Amino acid sequence: MSRTSASPPTAGSEVSAVPAGSDVSAAKADSALTHGLKQRHLSMIALGGVIGAGLFVGSGAGIASAGPSIVIAYAISGLLVMFVMRMLGEMSAANPASGSFSVHAERAIGPWAGFTAGWAFWVLLCVAVGLEGIGAAKIVTGWLPGTPEWAWVALFMAVFLGTNLAAVKNFGEFEFWFASLKVAAITLFLVLGVLAILGVLPGTDAPGGANLRGDGGFLPNGSNGFIIGLLASVFAYGGLETVTIAAAESENPVRGVAKAVRTAMWRIALFYVGSMAVIVTLVPWDDPKVATVGPFYATLDHLGISGAAEIMNVVILIALLSAMNANIYGASRMACSLVARGQGPKRLGRVSSGVPRTAVLVSSVFGFLCVLLSYWRPDDVFPWLLNMIGAVILVVWIFIAVSQLLLRRRLEREAPEKLVVRMWLFPVGTLVALAAMAGIFLLMLREPDTRDQLLATGALTVVLAVIGVVRQRRAAALKN
Repeated sequence: MSRTSASPPTAGSEVSAVPAGSDVSAAKADSALTHGLKQRHLSMIALGGVIGAGLFVGSGAGIASAGPSIVIAYAISGLLVMFVMRMLGEMSAANPASGSFSVHAERAIGPWAGFTAGWAFWVLLCVAVGLEGIGAAKIVTGWLPGTPEWAWVALFMAVFLGTNLAAVKNFGEFEFWFASLKVAAITLFLVLGVLAILGVLPGTDAPGGANLRGDGGFLPNGSNGFIIGLLASVFAYGGLETVTIAAAESENPVRGVAKAVRTAMWRIALFYVGSMAVIVTLVPWDDPKVATVGPFYATLDHLGISGAAEIMNVVILIALLSAMNANIYGASRMACSLVARGQGPKRLGRVSSGVPRTAVLVSSVFGFLCVLLSYWRPDDVFPWLLNMIGAVILVVWIFIAVSQLLLRRRLEREAPEKLVVRMWLFPVGTLVALAAMAGIFLLMLREPDTRDQLLATGALTVVLAVIGVVRQRRAAALKN
């Protein structure tokens, strides 16, 4: 998807800005939901959302390509994510909604934009639920060989389906403890790593800068390797958006979003950039274990910590189960919000006892269907599905940036008191972020491995946008 596809419509066109009635629909949808999430839930959802399986496992491929320069790659992509979260935080604090960026896109650009961003994200989350279920099942079958993977996926699905069907506070409690365990694990890793770098960890010597300068230097594979590492780092940051969806069901949405966004900078710097710095300082970037079994395992093994593999398997399992739980929640709330705004089948938006149970069920079933496709059609349909969602998060970020660019002026004019969180260096910061996203698209087109993802995601986005425009024009015609 190009920047122009998310550009504001011209005055007087049928694809016009969303009417105020859309805000009413979104507000009604959120009022039907319970407000069972406490501030401690939101804080840990925001904190734990940063720490996913992409950090523990996916970062290995980036290190293998970029070498020690992966630290710079994560710092650059992390800065972009901070800008995106700041923009999203500004809009969500001013107008908390379970549809999050979909609602903001609808208000700023038009119903077609909300439709496109919302349903693309829903597909992304549902497929991700299936992928995370498969990953978690592989870990468990490694401990219990001979047990079928699909049965473990079904069990995990059933647990989190039940959790999300019951009450939002159950989701909050699961995420609170999942996030607490992930934060504790990554904090312990960083402490051990820093002690080893300083040479004060028993049985270790300070490595100095040997691993940063050796084996090809800081940029061993040149600019091409750095670009591959940069692209890998960009898509490792998914999951930060969930807190703005969950905020609508919290006791104090505005305060919750504001606090989460304001702490995003140190969380990203500490967990992502800090972890990469520790890993490449302690372990040679071309150690085969970094790419094959993961950089965190490779580091713990290098430090001589017994049971490193099992420790990391437990941590990764927790991260995967946390992501499954969060994605079922996020998908159901996004679907419920879309239906409330007339952007989907009404049955999907039914709310019972404050929970959109039909949306929870459908989102889970769609995720499990993706798991079945991985067994039935592993060579064609499943890879196509993975490519289709490959760059969705980047499309969502573009909608966020364009929406913030348009809504900021409206907020300053109509309700300046709602600007509890402000985007840095507006409008320059927003335009720089948009330019960076366009640059990432160009880099993805340049690389064969990501080109197919971009084209498949582009096709999905275009199809959804066309459907959204047709629906919007029909609605406008009926009103006239």
